[in-house]
Amino acid sequence: MLKPLSNRVFIEPLEQEQTTKSGIVLPDSAEKEKPVKGKILAIGSGKLNDKGERIAMSVKVGDVVLFKKYGPDEIEIEGKKYLVGDEDDILAILE
Repeated sequence: MLKPLSNRVFIEPLEQEQTTKSGIVLPDSAEKEKPVKGKILAIGSGKLNDKGERIAMSVKVGDVVLFKKYGPDEIEIEGKKYLVGDEDDILAILE
């Protein structure tokens, strides 16, 4: 498993719904939007402030989050796609 540095987060993207609000099922061939929801798999130790003190992360492993559509970078490990981004790319924690 990866250990992100500083205020980076390692995210497993969660697939978007295959059915629209009106009940239409989208085929696999339909163009899918880039994911904006994912599960935190690993977090860094946090940024350092001006005094050299570590600022605690506001998310934890296991949180399901919403993030900026084009914020995190996509990486592939053993054929599976993941996202790595800054904590600032996260918009909200879903509860």
